[in-house]
Amino acid sequence: MATVFSKIIRGEIPCYKVAEDERHFAFLDVNPIAEGHTLVVPKKEIDYFFDLPESYLQSTMSFAKKVAKGIDKSLKPLRTGVIVQGLEVPHAHVHLVPLYTHSQSMSLSNTVDVSKERMTEIANSIAGEVHVG
Repeated sequence: MATVFSKIIRGEIPCYKVAEDERHFAFLDVNPIAEGHTLVVPKKEIDYFFDLPESYLQSTMSFAKKVAKGIDKSLKPLRTGVIVQGLEVPHAHVHLVPLYTHSQSMSLSNTVDVSKERMTEIANSIAGEVHVG
């Protein structure tokens, strides 16, 4: 059975897309812990992040770096944090979380409310700064 992430990648479920290349897909988390919280997902459906083949693991982190740089340029956080927890969805993924204060929580259970309009604005802003080519 396909994961929710595979359905998002195939366009079966709408998302706030940020970037895509032949092996990866990035979109805003719909339950963000900060404005701009982005998920980077390999298109290959593998449950555990560290079960990704070595080349895929490397390319996923390289793609995540490009997306993080786009977050940094567009949203101007202090920096962008990284979480690789992998318990929410059985599909390897990386959380990129803009950190706006030194005391900001990185707990995935501390969500913030972001309007659909703001999510669209954020996704477009980040997408305009991500260069995957």
